[in-house]
Amino acid sequence: MTALVTGATGFVGSAVVRALLARGQRVRALVRPMSDRRNLLGLKVEIAVGDLTDRSSLYSALRGCRALFHVAADYRLWVPNPVDLYRVNVMGTRNILEVAAELGVDKMVYTSSVATLGAAAGNVPADETTPVAIGDMIGHYKRSKFLAEEAVRNMAQAGLPVVIVNPSTPVGPRDLRPTPTGRMVRDAVLGRIPAYLDTGLNIVHVDDVATGHLLAFEHGAMGERYILGGENLALRDILTRIAHLAGRRPPRICLARGFVLPIAYFVEAGARLLHAGEPLVTVDGVRLARKPMYFSSAKAMRMLGFEARPAAQALGDAVDWFVAEAARRSP
Repeated sequence: MTALVTGATGFVGSAVVRALLARGQRVRALVRPMSDRRNLLGLKVEIAVGDLTDRSSLYSALRGCRALFHVAADYRLWVPNPVDLYRVNVMGTRNILEVAAELGVDKMVYTSSVATLGAAAGNVPADETTPVAIGDMIGHYKRSKFLAEEAVRNMAQAGLPVVIVNPSTPVGPRDLRPTPTGRMVRDAVLGRIPAYLDTGLNIVHVDDVATGHLLAFEHGAMGERYILGGENLALRDILTRIAHLAGRRPPRICLARGFVLPIAYFVEAGARLLHAGEPLVTVDGVRLARKPMYFSSAKAMRMLGFEARPAAQALGDAVDWFVAEAARRSP
């Protein structure tokens, strides 16, 4: 079987590539012309140059493939032009799945996110059935992923052979960019996070998420979605564990969201004015921290046989990788 993996040079995508290769599958990687390909170095993969927003480039990438793992997404909580998020996450998803359907791909796995799911009351973990609506989506990233998943579910109802997975907060090695979560881990490793907000995340190892993709392909029901998560932890506990692993002092100051939000608006305005990259603190990030992002993977465990290693191991692997990266970059 030949499988096309979109986002194959990225954090989750490259883990999916490795998981497929470990199972003896042939892998074709959809790669943009200017993508950083370091995550694919030394791997026996076929490269297909293309772009999700260039529909014509997707035909040659998918031709001859029996499986599609659509992992690619624009995962940024802040962008100067939000239209870019919708072009990639919504239009790009429609493009790749429609072309795959035209070419008769047997089965597809679409990588959504827990960002599309509802939030349960208090600290109760949410699941695939927790009520949610577009109005609950905070920020353009969440809205774009919500609309993309909605489109995928509609296509599944029309007969598209696609399964949806919703990873929680993956951490681990090879987060080159890094992702927003990886940035938090990296900054904590470097001692750049002196304080925290009272919130929480569901931490899962990126390689377990990759395995979950393969389990969804093998056992997932068409049109169903499965949360691929790990351990629910308070942000304070996450940062404390990272600090101890990196030999740093953990942050002890808990900031009120009402204090941080005006700062986030000011920092974002400066980033736009100076045409800088994503700021350290964003308005959407502060608003998202209003409720802990706790989730249950019980459905994936029951229906797919999914398992996740302890968060301590996931964070340890992430810290080790970022420490090695920092050493590599230092003169």
